[in-house]
Amino acid sequence: MLHEHAKLLSLLKGTGEVVGRKKLQKMVYIAKRLNQPFHEKYQFHMYGPYSEELTLKIEEMCQAEFVSELREKKAGYYQYRYELSEKGEQFLEAVQPGEEIDRAMLLELNGCSSKFLELVSTVLYFDHLPEEEVKKKVYKVKAKQNYSEEDIDQAYAYIATLRPH
Repeated sequence: MLHEHAKLLSLLKGTGEVVGRKKLQKMVYIAKRLNQPFHEKYQFHMYGPYSEELTLKIEEMCQAEFVSELREKKAGYYQYRYELSEKGEQFLEAVQPGEEIDRAMLLELNGCSSKFLELVSTVLYFDHLPEEEVKKKVYKVKAKQNYSEEDIDQAYAYIATLRPH
C-alpha cells in the first residue's frame, strides 16, 4: 500500500508541482495507460477518466503532510496546487516506490493544459474502439468542450509520441 503512495509522491517530486486536481487525475491515468506503474482504478466521469482511489490517496497524503495542497481562488472556482513537502521527501527516501516512473513523460504531461489532457485521456479510455468510433464518442461525451477533429488528431499524434517505440 505505501509503495502506491510513494509512486504518487515520486510523480510530484519529478514534476515539481501539479496545478489542478483534474490535471493530476489525467496525468496518472495517461501514464498508467502508457505502462507506467500506477494501479489506481478509473471509471468514466464528467471530465473523463476519474479515480476515487487516487483522490483518497492524495487526501491521505495531504493529511499526513507529505503533500502540500495550496487552494487558490480563481474566477468563480478554486484551483489546487500540489507539491511534495519536506516530510513527503523524507517518506519517499524511506519507502522507495520500487518501480521506476518515466520522469520525462510526467514532465511532458505536466506541460500540457488540463483541457488537452482531458481529451487525450478520453481518447485512451475508448481506444479499444476504431478511431472513427472514438471520435464519435468524444463528440458525444465531450460536446461542451467543443473539440474539433483536428484536436482529436492532435491527441492521437501526442499519444504516439508518448508510447515507447
